[in-house]
Amino acid sequence: MPHGMSLPAMAAIRVPRVWAMLGHKAGDNSQVLALAEALGWPFEEKRFVYKPYELVTNLVLGVTLAGVVKEKSSDLGPPWPDLIISAGRRNEPICRWIQRQAAPQRVRLVHAGRPWAKIERFDLIVTTPQYRLPVRPNVLHNKTPLHRITSERLHRDAEVWEPRLADLPKPHIAVMIGGNSGPFSFDRAAAERLARQASEMARAQGGSLLVSTSARTPQAAIDAFTATLSAPAYVYRWSRGATDNPYFAFLGLADSVIVTGDSMSMLAEACATHKRVYIFDLGEGRYAMRESVAKAARRTPRSSAWWKGWEKARWNAFWYRQMMRFGPQRLSRDIRIVHRHLVESGLAVWLGDEFPEGKPLPTLQCVARAASRVRALFAEEHAGAAYVAFGDGSEAADSDPAFWRESA
Repeated sequence: MPHGMSLPAMAAIRVPRVWAMLGHKAGDNSQVLALAEALGWPFEEKRFVYKPYELVTNLVLGVTLAGVVKEKSSDLGPPWPDLIISAGRRNEPICRWIQRQAAPQRVRLVHAGRPWAKIERFDLIVTTPQYRLPVRPNVLHNKTPLHRITSERLHRDAEVWEPRLADLPKPHIAVMIGGNSGPFSFDRAAAERLARQASEMARAQGGSLLVSTSARTPQAAIDAFTATLSAPAYVYRWSRGATDNPYFAFLGLADSVIVTGDSMSMLAEACATHKRVYIFDLGEGRYAMRESVAKAARRTPRSSAWWKGWEKARWNAFWYRQMMRFGPQRLSRDIRIVHRHLVESGLAVWLGDEFPEGKPLPTLQCVARAASRVRALFAEEHAGAAYVAFGDGSEAADSDPAFWRESA
């Protein structure tokens, strides 16, 4: 029973109706589900498929469902939600359409990541440093993305997969592979380099690799990776619609984790396991993710074979780098900011580096802090508390704007 409430008051309480808005990006969906699950309230998943020209309709019409393939998407109708949790540009017009249809009922809109509409149109934005959003009362600045890691989930999935991996020697090293991201490319050369480094690490420890690819992993790259492996390994190739994905099981079974540096979500999930996490740099030389490496390479003259490096960098990565240099910040993100935080805080090191001896690993608080801020939206209701809004003990810290900027 909430503190200070009588039984008659409890009888009047209802749990907020929550909709989790899901699209085609696994990272966005993971953050939405992480927050919905952390609240502890029942929630309904709403899944959407988008038309190829949705950007045009959304820009022209704003609040609209014109960009949605309705026959392949979830139905939208009353009873309307009290809370919508979303992520990604494509879902923003849908959320605002729901708010308009539900009026005069108040529908709170919580968005994870970077919004494309004006910040003041959201009740809360839960963001991370790579998006470089301003400090505002309705913006929660976490240092890492939201994640779905719980000890229960890891243990449950690990129990299912452990017998299948009984022949692989321990310790297990999980290798979580993403793909191309902005100015960085996971090409064949990067995949071969990852396979060599991961194999060397496994052989040095007398262990094996538990490898999981993702929806963004290029087929040619994973082919090159598997062909280069020289240590015992189980390789799971992601496929759409698969129902037996071992991602959480591998995180649960692993003694340490290697994550490609393109995926902030996978990095946060790996760090949330409280195991040693190694970041794989997709680039080399002047194209490295590590700024110290890239700056050092730029100070040296290009070799006569510099075109080889040019060919390895995809054209979209090249144009993204130009946009980061010359375009508005709103159109790009700088994931190196998150890398710096993970390394400087002791949550992770670059693959090839060593963890400091005797230094305990930090604990992520991003999910608890975000859930606390969402509950506060309902705790602000008028006296009589129309909604349940149980706290988790972190509200005092979350009320300090400096804490929003500096904490993990």
